[in-house]
Amino acid sequence: MTSSPATARTRVAIIGAGPAGLLLAALLHRDGIDSIVIDSRSREEIERTIRAGILEQGTVETLRELGGTRVDAVGHRHDGIELRWDGVGHRIDFQALVGRAVWLYPQHEVLIDLLAKNLADGVDLRLGVTALGIDGAETEAPLVRATGADGTPLEIHADIVVGADGSRSIAREAVTGSLTGGYFREYPFAWFGILCEAPPSAPELIYSTTQRGFALISQRSPEVQRMYLQCEPTMDPAEWSDAFIWDELQARVGGGLHEGTIFQRDVLRFRSFVAHRLRTGRAFLVGDAAHTVPPTGAKGMNLAVADVLLLHRAIADFVATGSEAGLDAYEPTALQRIWKAEHFSYWMTVMLHAAPGATEFDERRRLAELELVATSAHGSAFLAEAYTGWPLRG
Repeated sequence: MTSSPATARTRVAIIGAGPAGLLLAALLHRDGIDSIVIDSRSREEIERTIRAGILEQGTVETLRELGGTRVDAVGHRHDGIELRWDGVGHRIDFQALVGRAVWLYPQHEVLIDLLAKNLADGVDLRLGVTALGIDGAETEAPLVRATGADGTPLEIHADIVVGADGSRSIAREAVTGSLTGGYFREYPFAWFGILCEAPPSAPELIYSTTQRGFALISQRSPEVQRMYLQCEPTMDPAEWSDAFIWDELQARVGGGLHEGTIFQRDVLRFRSFVAHRLRTGRAFLVGDAAHTVPPTGAKGMNLAVADVLLLHRAIADFVATGSEAGLDAYEPTALQRIWKAEHFSYWMTVMLHAAPGATEFDERRRLAELELVATSAHGSAFLAEAYTGWPLRG
């Protein structure tokens, strides 16, 4: 005999305890608006999520204002990046060009901060709970169907449901009518990424392109570094030996890298995606549930933060006044920034990577574009403005 599901009631039900879901819950709590956050993962699994670690200035300012962040103690401020080709580096000086900066602060550190803050504040955070779907999204009383780790069914009744459950979003089907409903592009190359035990090889990120392919020299901490090589999307991460990886990295940046023990390797495929809709009735999408970008422009988590700030303000206004004007404006306003970020990420990606089958004309044109961006004050300013982040609305 099937038991009746347990029920819960809240103003806002949030599916997903990633950066978007946890940030939204914290902002709502600050305003006295209750929420329930569910995620199928454990706290330990969430805090081990290793993703890109470049935060725009607006994202850092948001975390500082919220409180509980260690970004200034643990993160590293970067005032520029280096573009390198033909073995020559060209620095894009963010401070001189736009008066802004970015911070190297890995996503798992952001998650550690936000989890700790939400738990300390008493936010109703339910881990090990798996969302199954959303019913009544178009009504004024949507509910989230879920199941606990022990298989107990759960129904969460809410005024608003927010899908912050990543690129394999369950919420997306309720909003768009399809798990894959959206505008999509897949790229013919990927990044082979490593984590290694070594000191930093450079004070800022190096984006280097050669006839052998692209390489990115990034950091994680004073002892651990993150580096990437352009590769085939179907590549097996175990295919290359450590010696080959270091030889290829050194060749693609012109040498000078500090080498060390490689303890993690993976292949990161490149996709661009924007959902056909970000809202249906009282159900909304934010973060990777709504869009994904190639990592080249460092926009993923920052775009999620921009979504959340817009939606948070709309929800706060709805709770305070009953007006849905802000909720109605969320999708068109968010899409303006989303498509700008999609373009910037696409532009950086195709400018820095040699595409399979590219002709000599294609390659000469691509290198000319790099030179134009790096040597023109206006071209460099465009890159600096987009990389450090456009002003956040709301």
